[in-house]
Amino acid sequence: MPDDTLIHDPNGGMPRLLAIMRALRDPDTGCPWDIEQDFASIAPYTIEEAYEVADAIERENWEELRGELGDLLFQSVFHAQMASELGLFDFDDVANTMSDKMLARHPHVFGDQSNAKSAEQQTVDWEVIKAAERAGKAQGGTLDGVAVGLPALLRAKKLQKRAARVGFDWPSTDQVLDKIVEEAGELVEARNELSQAEVEEEFGDLLFVMVNLGRHLGIESETALRAANAKFTRRFESIEAALAARGKTPEQSDLEEMDALWDAAKLQEKQR
Repeated sequence: MPDDTLIHDPNGGMPRLLAIMRALRDPDTGCPWDIEQDFASIAPYTIEEAYEVADAIERENWEELRGELGDLLFQSVFHAQMASELGLFDFDDVANTMSDKMLARHPHVFGDQSNAKSAEQQTVDWEVIKAAERAGKAQGGTLDGVAVGLPALLRAKKLQKRAARVGFDWPSTDQVLDKIVEEAGELVEARNELSQAEVEEEFGDLLFVMVNLGRHLGIESETALRAANAKFTRRFESIEAALAARGKTPEQSDLEEMDALWDAAKLQEKQR
């Protein structure tokens, strides 16, 4: 039996977590489920954990955040262990690559550049450095390196920002608003005359332009939609609570009654 003192050390820190991951993937004594996984099968869990971190932050649940950050860290450990088994890289390589990247991207902190610059200027410098990194990876296209697996709203913004850096952008929100009106009209036309696939395409075009409007207004579309989801949840739960007080469920109500309760919930929120 191998010495598992580290695995059971409550203060073992990062080495303990790495040892646990190795044990889980041990082909002879590990967990069958963990052994069967590969990069593709684990990737959806990685995305899910990142969203759960964001959710804990949004709810300001700091105790839960600690656990969610641990879950997200474990995803990195899992991927690194699988890579190590294939002879690709290990967790130390991941950490060292990140450290090297941070040093290169912060010459005003770790190098000989002055740190007397605004956050806005640092953002500009950051983009210049990242562009140089992409050039070093033979990513010559403006849109190269924008991950396909990003949430669609976030990827839309990143694509638009990249295009804007080379001048492909509307100069003001007025033109973006005009484009929204145009795309909305095309969607109505598609709904009335075209196939479902064409309706979906026009709907996507409208969403894409809405993200562009958000970018011009300094709004994160993903954040705004999450807030809208939370608001809808609050107000619909208010409807359910009001109906329950009347001895009813939503199924026993109708749109007129629920719409009135929605307006009441909306008014109550505004009066707070």
